[in-house]
Amino acid sequence: MESSKEDIKTCRHKIMAIADTMYVLGGKWKMHIIAALYFGEKRYSDLLEDIEGISGKMLSRELKEMEMNLLVSRTIKDTRPITVKYELTEYSQKLLPIIDNLADWGLKHRKEIAYKEEK
Repeated sequence: MESSKEDIKTCRHKIMAIADTMYVLGGKWKMHIIAALYFGEKRYSDLLEDIEGISGKMLSRELKEMEMNLLVSRTIKDTRPITVKYELTEYSQKLLPIIDNLADWGLKHRKEIAYKEEK
């Protein structure tokens, strides 16, 4: 089947859009951070505890990048001691259906692989 020039243009456009998305969400930890913030704001220490295997230095770096890309907002609460909370922005909440789909697929995949290993 021969592709039209319009199909090729659409395909390239879609590939570029996916590349842009993966650039912003890429790496080992960003999706973990989004998933950890899925149900609401958390303190830095909560995120460090929730995300198994991430170092404090890496979490700080990822949160700064995510803040620059408008995925996470950082709020300093005037408490004693000062509390810093992170939460998903309204903009990043558009990713939540993708997170749900990834989680669903991951659960099904795990069952599929476990089922095949049992045979």
